[in-house]
Amino acid sequence: MVKKIFVVDDDDKIRALLQAYLEKNNFQVASAADGESFLAQFNRIGSEISLIILDIMLPGMDGFSVCRKIRNISDVPIIMLTASAEETDLVVSLELGADDYIAKPFSPRTLLARIKAVQRRFDSHGQSPRRYRYYRFKQFTVDRIERLITTDQGEYISLSGGDFQLLQLFLENPGKILSRDEISEQTRGRESQPLERYLDVQISRLRQRLQDDGKSPQLIKTVRGSGYILATDVATADQPDELRVPQE
Repeated sequence: MVKKIFVVDDDDKIRALLQAYLEKNNFQVASAADGESFLAQFNRIGSEISLIILDIMLPGMDGFSVCRKIRNISDVPIIMLTASAEETDLVVSLELGADDYIAKPFSPRTLLARIKAVQRRFDSHGQSPRRYRYYRFKQFTVDRIERLITTDQGEYISLSGGDFQLLQLFLENPGKILSRDEISEQTRGRESQPLERYLDVQISRLRQRLQDDGKSPQLIKTVRGSGYILATDVATADQPDELRVPQE
């Protein structure tokens, strides 16, 4: 099945370049020059879109606002494009639920690698048969298929697609130290880069969503010089009534 990618960028040359390159690599491509026209099209064909490439600097409604609106209605993967080297763009993009980012200028080949890495994470056909549907840790129950997280009090916790993938990686490896490179490779398809703060921001946001004190985390702990570890027991099952509360 050919996957459709939506490119949102006000630069005509960039849109034309990406469309030609991605179509050459067997993707269908739709495009828009501004946020308003993109949202109008997404409302019509959103179910056909497998990934969005979204520029931050758009006329009228900027990319941040567009990302926020999409996240209110869809978990479709989003890669943000930024012409700024400011860390603020990265942090805001992740906080709004973007799954990756790339700074301009970039080569189409680099972007293609990012696209494939993101889509591998969201491709259910590539999942290991050993993965369970349900996970339980502390006061949380996770439904991997429905991507739902609930607390014992019946509250729902919302995570972006990338954050859910990160949580799933920890749930599949409880008590194991995961290095930064290992996490980046498993969730983004590449090793972490020196000075890159993507993972730090994502870990911080996941802790916040799980109400895990960032100054003294009890769930996702930092192992200095080694990486991160999910420091709790995890119960697994294929049926919700088979879950057993982990022993503390």
